[in-house]
Amino acid sequence: MSYIEPAPIKDKENPLESMMQRFDKAVEILGISEEMYHILKVPRKQVIVGLPVMMDSGQIRTFEGYRVIHSTILGPSKGGIRFDPDVNLDEVRALAAWMTWKCAVVDIPYGGAKGGVACNPREMSAGEIERLMRAYTTALLDVFGPDQDIPAPDMGTGPREMAWLMDEYSKSKGMTVPAVVTGKPLVLGGSLGRTEATGRGVMVSALAGMEKLRINPYRATAAVQGFGNVGSHAATLLRDRGVAIHAISDISGAYYNDKGIDIAAAVAYRDANKGSLEGFSGAELIPGDDLLTLPVDVLVPAAKEDVITRKNVSGIQAKMIVEGANGPTSSKADDIINEKGIMVVPDILANAGGVTVSYFEWVQNRIGYKWTLERINRRTDRIMKDSFDKVYEVSQKHKVSLRIAAYIVAIDKVSSTYKFRGGF
Repeated sequence: MSYIEPAPIKDKENPLESMMQRFDKAVEILGISEEMYHILKVPRKQVIVGLPVMMDSGQIRTFEGYRVIHSTILGPSKGGIRFDPDVNLDEVRALAAWMTWKCAVVDIPYGGAKGGVACNPREMSAGEIERLMRAYTTALLDVFGPDQDIPAPDMGTGPREMAWLMDEYSKSKGMTVPAVVTGKPLVLGGSLGRTEATGRGVMVSALAGMEKLRINPYRATAAVQGFGNVGSHAATLLRDRGVAIHAISDISGAYYNDKGIDIAAAVAYRDANKGSLEGFSGAELIPGDDLLTLPVDVLVPAAKEDVITRKNVSGIQAKMIVEGANGPTSSKADDIINEKGIMVVPDILANAGGVTVSYFEWVQNRIGYKWTLERINRRTDRIMKDSFDKVYEVSQKHKVSLRIAAYIVAIDKVSSTYKFRGGF
């Protein structure tokens, strides 16, 4: 399994408004001018394309695609492409902005972007998906580029689709250009360590938070909601460092064992059971929502958006929440979490291990030399730990949550860079 970015948020209200609520708080604390506020708020470029594709039936069907470049202040823009029926411009705009802040908070020289096509890949053949991806690439040839805008996989796309994108782009340039996209198969220039990248970042963030809260990992307990790529790797890596994983979950329900779950056995069972934990005998089956309110030290929501809301936040007993998914905590639950004294390592920090290794893939493609897995993991861990320490320091200085502190770090970096480059 290759690494895929965590599922983008689909806020029931509006993803753009959800992001802007936290953005506005950080801007107010920083004292950003009105001019800079609008420079950081308004996307640099928004592209909508019509994509006529020959279907297997012989009919031509036209799909609508999007690419939003939120910022290129720190460097070329970076962000995934998702194929999903619910893709819309507001969602893509919000996700592009999140990518800007995510790259900035871990000090990676990228701006933010996102893309998508309104389609249902589960109802399409491989040939139809390939023709759609090639059409999307062709329509955006003047946008994509290793020094301009670098896409990656997201929901509904993976290494296969990134290989098609690279090939179509390379044909237009008359040469192979692997650095135009990340998330490729290893044989086409993909990076080692990418599969576990996001889960590894969650692990590093959790350990850093436990250190601040003086929680001994070898006496700590955790619950991990979602046992896909991010959740299973986070659980595995936390267990390797002494944390007892008391609960895990997937779409079939939650599985609880107060003596600790054998994570290696759970992964093996899932992989042999068509990707599902259904029927797993190493733990007791409990209602899925009950996992969120278990008396554990660390809660890792790594499944979907808006799972922690005003309705259930009062029941959360964890001392720390580490967001493996994008947007798992509703903005309306933030104040209650803060009042309860729960430390939250926000998504734009905790799950930034993925884009960090994407950056490493791009660097390796540019220099034409592959790094070892040990080097990639060592550098990822350092970046994630340094970023956590910086965000924590800012949270203490301004007496705000880690979430708002992360936005402060990111916004300050982007706005300062803009001024040094000669803006205004």
